[in-house]
Amino acid sequence: MSEISSPSAPARIRPAAWPAAVRRSLAAAWPALVAYAAARTSGLVVLFIWAHTVGKDAVGLLGSRADAGHYVEIAAHGYPSAAEIQTNAMAFFPLHPTLTRWLGAILPFGLPTVGVLLTWVMSLVAAWGLFAIGNHLHDRRTGVLLATVWGLLPHAIVESMGYTEAMFTAFAAWTLLATLRRQWVTAALLSVLAGLTRPSASALFPVVVLAAFVAIVRRQDRSWRAWFAMLVAPLGWLGYLGWVAARTGRLDGWFHIQHEGWGSSWDAGRYTAKMTASALSEAKVPDYLLVALVLLLCVALFAISVIDRQPWQLLMFSALMIAVSLGGSGYFNAKARFLLPAFALLLPVAGALARTKPAKMLVIVGTLAAVSAYCGGYLLLIWKFSP
Repeated sequence: MSEISSPSAPARIRPAAWPAAVRRSLAAAWPALVAYAAARTSGLVVLFIWAHTVGKDAVGLLGSRADAGHYVEIAAHGYPSAAEIQTNAMAFFPLHPTLTRWLGAILPFGLPTVGVLLTWVMSLVAAWGLFAIGNHLHDRRTGVLLATVWGLLPHAIVESMGYTEAMFTAFAAWTLLATLRRQWVTAALLSVLAGLTRPSASALFPVVVLAAFVAIVRRQDRSWRAWFAMLVAPLGWLGYLGWVAARTGRLDGWFHIQHEGWGSSWDAGRYTAKMTASALSEAKVPDYLLVALVLLLCVALFAISVIDRQPWQLLMFSALMIAVSLGGSGYFNAKARFLLPAFALLLPVAGALARTKPAKMLVIVGTLAAVSAYCGGYLLLIWKFSP
């Protein structure tokens, strides 16, 4: 922890040294990548077997179900006109469909498959970043388990679909690690990419901006790099909202589309609290009860993270992710998915598992794998709406 709070000079890597640094990082992270890949493979195997028994196309569900279908549509045809307000695709941020379109031009696969492959690659980048954070704050074993547990969450099937949670988590993890290390240019540029990926980047770039500001005020770093981070980190998120505003002719264009087209707006969590209470007190479908339990667990894990005195940068990101995810009305069924990128909430779990005897750890991880595999199959084969 001392290297996080120390006012010593930030770690910087010369451009010529990047290849060697990446090789060293991968050499340390490979167990986490293998464990994460095994975690997600176990869920996908169950999904494919289950789908085959009920006569459904698992590949099609991964690439075209709900939001994934919207990203494929954007990749194929671009954004609709501003007049098409109902379910307007401008609510979806552009980086994933843009990369899908570019890759689709060179790969011999359809756009839905390309979108899934892109997500699989980015999920491995995310697992690598989670390992790096766990290793940086604690030890290698915690890093491996942090990546593994993230791949075994109830809604982890989304990490293998043509959705953007895996891509955003990858950018968020590496942005926060760069912020902890005061590598300001890297943090700012990754924050821009995160801001082009999901609206929940509004929980990420304020961390970079505030961390750079604190470093300047405390005279830890008054270089141009810290100022660069303060100015550049929000530009991806603000840039896309500005583009939507210009296209719709409304300063609040994106928020207007969210409200009118998708029935979602900020209500400070009243809708979420009402639906959670209803799910826990009435006979609700399993998905609603699962989401309610995940939300309550996230709040509890945040409290434990505070008690554990996580770095304030991670606490701020987790708090903002919870606020952004729970504070909006509508789409209660998707709120657990919205919290997938809040990986820092899993650090207490990974730390506890790292201190557990190997036999007990395997039993716990195996149980998580079984629950995650069932939840993934349920969300795609039984649940009719977006996971």
